[in-house]
Amino acid sequence: MTVESTAARKPRRSSGTKRAAGAASAGKTAAAAAAAAKGAEPQLVQLLTPEGHRVSAADHPENAEFMAFVEDITGDDLRGLYRDMVLTRRFDGEATALQRQGELGLWASLLGQEAAQIGSARALNDEDYVFPTYREHGVAWCRGVDPTNLLGMFRGVNHGGWDPNLNNFHLYTIVIGSQTLHATGYAMGVAKDGADSAVIAYFGDGASSQGDVAEAFTFSAVYNSPVVFFCQNNQWAISEPTERQMRVPLYQRAQGFGFPGVRVDGNDVLACLAVTRWALDRARRGEGPTLVEAFTYRMGAHTTSDDPTKYRRDEERAAWEAKDPILRLKTHLLESGAADEAFFEELETESETLGKHVREVVRAMPDPDTMAIFENVYADGHALVDEERAQFAAYLASFEGGE
Repeated sequence: MTVESTAARKPRRSSGTKRAAGAASAGKTAAAAAAAAKGAEPQLVQLLTPEGHRVSAADHPENAEFMAFVEDITGDDLRGLYRDMVLTRRFDGEATALQRQGELGLWASLLGQEAAQIGSARALNDEDYVFPTYREHGVAWCRGVDPTNLLGMFRGVNHGGWDPNLNNFHLYTIVIGSQTLHATGYAMGVAKDGADSAVIAYFGDGASSQGDVAEAFTFSAVYNSPVVFFCQNNQWAISEPTERQMRVPLYQRAQGFGFPGVRVDGNDVLACLAVTRWALDRARRGEGPTLVEAFTYRMGAHTTSDDPTKYRRDEERAAWEAKDPILRLKTHLLESGAADEAFFEELETESETLGKHVREVVRAMPDPDTMAIFENVYADGHALVDEERAQFAAYLASFEGGE
């Protein structure tokens, strides 16, 4: 079975003239962000309400400049965005279940963050380069990475399983925040090469407190690097809420480094698409970095080793479930006539097929080599590692069957 995202089914479109024309007013956003930094209420770019209604420029003129970046969206595009979100959520759910069944060592769910990931990823051109964390399963899907390769990494049978340069999608980064430095360095190289491309780095609200991120902001600003910092603010850094991490809205931090920041409704796939297109176009035009804060919510656990009921109220999750990004777009598709029940039934069948495929592939994977942990620790070997290897081998041999 071949699994691929909607974006992979047809060529990704480069930045069109409509979006380029709309970028002429991009400077207004920096001014608006500066005003917000002085104490105004945080602005939230939203193009699709939680009830599934398109926002009009007349009612929300502050969003008009971003609306120009999704004027070319067709009904087919909307169905494609919905398909990618649904299949990504199904894959994510299967991965969580497989971990609970002992097939994976760990899993970091993206439940609730599908719009932020699919919307931003669909804004990318083929030549753009992505630096993810360990939760960007939707972005990997849109870049054409086989999702079962992600599971192989969490099963311990590979170290990533894909060629980063094949899809311009770097390997997952477990070290918190370090990928922002990698992205900045790569973007500095892109600028020196004179390439017409941009770089995007994904990270979370907790990572924004890391020194690596501050250093990346500094270097990207000083060297005017064509990089978009896409922060998925899912409200919790494991068990730490945002109010214990920062005293100003996260996107306003960019002002202190000399580049604009924008807060977007992270559960609105259209807004995420529009804002990311704007930020990427800005980078390609040589205007430097942008911080995008996708204001969303992690509806599941931080990872499968976490229990969010210990630190979150049920009422909080219920309030965010009412803003579900998939339900929001489904409502809009039905009300606008862009999709009918036959489309949703066909997608449900495709979702079941994907789920079955994922289960079959993972269960057919070999068990991880338990002794591999001792390999490649030191280039020339090490007496202590050799001793620990022997001790562990003896421990395994003590069990019946020697395993």
